[in-house]
Amino acid sequence: MSELKLQHLDKIYDNKVQAVFDFNLDVKDGELIVLVGPSGCGKSTTLRMVAGLEDISAGKLIIDGRDVTQMPPKDRDIAMVFQDYALYGHMTIYENMAFSLMLRKEDKNKIHQKVMAAAEILDLTDQLNKKPNQLSGGQRQRVAMGRAIVRTPKVFLFDEPLSNLDAKLRGATRREILLLHKRLKATMLYVTHDQTEALTLADRIVCMSMGHVQQIGTPLELYDTPANIFVASFIGLPPINLFDVEIKDGQAVCEDFVLDLSDREKEMLAGYVNKTVVLGVRPEDIVQGGNIPVKVFNNENLGQTTLVSGSMKKHKVTCKFREWCSYKAGDTVNVSFKKKHFFDKETTNAISRN
Repeated sequence: MSELKLQHLDKIYDNKVQAVFDFNLDVKDGELIVLVGPSGCGKSTTLRMVAGLEDISAGKLIIDGRDVTQMPPKDRDIAMVFQDYALYGHMTIYENMAFSLMLRKEDKNKIHQKVMAAAEILDLTDQLNKKPNQLSGGQRQRVAMGRAIVRTPKVFLFDEPLSNLDAKLRGATRREILLLHKRLKATMLYVTHDQTEALTLADRIVCMSMGHVQQIGTPLELYDTPANIFVASFIGLPPINLFDVEIKDGQAVCEDFVLDLSDREKEMLAGYVNKTVVLGVRPEDIVQGGNIPVKVFNNENLGQTTLVSGSMKKHKVTCKFREWCSYKAGDTVNVSFKKKHFFDKETTNAISRN
């Protein structure tokens, strides 16, 4: 497999609308990178520039040390898996998987060996004589992946491949993609708007918003040390709770509560005394027991955890307790914050990163 380098990529359309701004990324050989963000953030456009389906307005694209910026898609040695499968309905599964190799006029015996090897990897051996309309959505997506595997490309590209599947099939196919990556040791670039896919699949995540890269890091880095409010809010379910607090006299003061700051937090926030910052607390970092009262709106039991929605004096809050709870609407639960994130109110950047 190969390394992939995206250097200062821009995408500007003819109507002067810019979809991607100065995108930089080095993908290591065999790494699985996930591009994640809301609709319209530029992630699919970036993938299509790598594939050659969109022209690159500025910057360079390097695959395996070769500048392919101006090369047509067929010469880039990449394979792309689309969300709509893009299978030929009149062909059998075997013919669909072999089609690109037949176009390249490869030896028939080699084609057969490659198709059968891919079919075994993807558990499609018994489906090869069927037509696509005879398969489930999950099986058709596996065929699309098999068609990419037989080409043994330098880079695999996935454009929201699970978005057409139901929740159960998404989970199963996600696990298959992860096993496929480990087995092939393939270089993969994967686009999704689903943070669960990003967190469970990625070696590293690229979080995007409005055409700009917001943060690149491991799933744990984006969850545990988000670079800004956008990343903190986008990564994590339920979303992070945000409060405006004023820093004064070793405390973070909100209209709903007053928090004593640790020595580390005092040092980190030394430049913000008598200023307002944004405090972020993930629902799972709110624990029962403390001096902050929350009036319960709703109690949702999820097995080993419970989601409790409620309000303080002014702010609504979501708590994710690590036990089974049975609160009723109108009950009051006293809580405390186990871990806190602080953000600059003007720049929205994490203060710990400044």
